[in-house]
This record gives sequence, structure tokens and C-alpha cells, in this order.
Amino acid sequence: MMRPVWYCVVLALLLGGCSTYELQAPEPGDEKWAPSRSELTKAGVGEDGSLYRNDYMMTLFQDRRAYRVGDILTVMLEERTQSSKKANTSMNKNSNLSVPVPSIGGVSRPDWSASIKADRDFDGGATSSQQNTLAGAITVTVAEVMPNGVLGIRGEKWIRLNQGDEYIRLGGMVRVEDIDQSNRISSQRIADARITYAGRGALADSNQMGWLSRFFSSAFSPL
Repeated sequence: MMRPVWYCVVLALLLGGCSTYELQAPEPGDEKWAPSRSELTKAGVGEDGSLYRNDYMMTLFQDRRAYRVGDILTVMLEERTQSSKKANTSMNKNSNLSVPVPSIGGVSRPDWSASIKADRDFDGGATSSQQNTLAGAITVTVAEVMPNGVLGIRGEKWIRLNQGDEYIRLGGMVRVEDIDQSNRISSQRIADARITYAGRGALADSNQMGWLSRFFSSAFSPL
């Protein structure tokens, strides 16, 4: 009667070990990353016969930069991170306690003497180093214009290769003031940035561990 219970426990552990494995690969055209469409379908007519329109303001003294929903913006990927950490801990403590030979009524009792000695030593060390670089460009669209003028952007870029696909997904918030005259902005100027660079296909699958290996590498593994 206990065998079904053990089968359920083992199955739960295996599922926990492969819970981080992405069973369904991402697909292009996801609605979360789809280009934003402008709510304005056609140019409006100015009031009282005027040609001026506030939401489509274009002058000869200003560059054409993204500032409306649906406008296109190019993001220059300039991500470079490097971190290192080193820690060393050493501890040493010695304790000695002795009780001299007591004397009761002028008679020494050597068997009552005692001594205690304790030594504690600890020496530990750890070193960690990591470096990542991401360079390139991705063109996204403006998905939201906030009341304070900050633009919410999002977009994705897919590249199909011989052995699979590579994709970049980017989302975040930018200021119009940080966009240059060529309608470009550095990725380091994006607030709340979400940048994903990954791939799928034969090469991506060969670089991933199997579900059983993931189980033995997870926190659920008893080994």
C-alpha cells in the first residue's frame, strides 16, 4: 500500500527538478511583444480651419523623434557587466581551565583535580567572478505615453539561422530627452529595462541539461 505514496513522492521530486526547464519554446508574434499600433488612424482636421495639430506637431526646427504610441525607436545595446567577489574568514580560539588539587582538612585529594582544554579553528574562503557583454541594436515601438511624458517601449527581434533561431526581447521606460537626433537611445538610458537574449533549436537544446540531470543539480536532490 505504500508503493503508490513513494511513486508520488519520487514524481514530485522529479517535477521539482525540471520545473525550471522551459517546456514550450517562445514563438515570434507573441501579443505581449507585438508592435503597438497608433490609436490615430488618419490625420485630423485642425480647429477653425487651422493646419496645426498638437498630436502630430512637426516643425522645421525639431528632429523627428519617437514621442507617440506606435512610433519607432532604435535602441543601441551597450550592456557590459563585470563583477568579482572574494571573501576569506579565519577564526582561532583556545580555552584552558584547570582546577588545582584541593585540600580538605589538611589532606590533599589529587583525584579531585581537573583540567579542561578547548581549541576551535575555522578557515574558509570563496571567490566569484562573472562578466557579460551584449552589443547590437534592436528597433522597438512606443507602447505607452505616461502623463509625465515618459515613454514605455517594447519589442522583439528574431533571427533565423541554419541550426535554429535567436531572439532579443526588450522592454522598459525612456525619456524623450535621452533620444538623440537619429532617433536612437542607449540601452543604459532605459529605466526598468527587461532585456532577454536567447535562442532555440538544435544548438540551444544541446547546451541545456536534461530533466534528470536538472533534478540531480537542484535543491531537491538528496545527493
